[in-house]
Amino acid sequence: MKETETIAKHVVDAAFQVHYFLGPGLLESTYQACFVEELQRKRFNVATELVVPVEYKGKILRESLRLDVLVENEIIVELKAMEYLLPVHKAQLITYLRLSNLHLGFLINFNVAKIKDGISRVVHNYR
Repeated sequence: MKETETIAKHVVDAAFQVHYFLGPGLLESTYQACFVEELQRKRFNVATELVVPVEYKGKILRESLRLDVLVENEIIVELKAMEYLLPVHKAQLITYLRLSNLHLGFLINFNVAKIKDGISRVVHNYR
């Protein structure tokens, strides 16, 4: 596996590339398709709309998480195309990291004038 920080740099670069090419104002699904394409061109293993089972007190529930993008089975990326993000969006990513036993995620909002203002790096420290 590629080193996590190297993967993280490529995740951010992919967001910059997609935003530079498309700009703001499109649907989240369009950004997701282009973001995934950008990472796959760099030869990263990328899963989209990945269903992750939720375990509650030893029981696997029928309900599950649905991750927007999982890169190299290490980094969760939640994509948005919204006027502004709410605290619940970051909380959602933190919960996804915790329940997936992963450490690093990105919350990326493409509906911004400058993509650097739309990228949040989220680190979850294990319990």
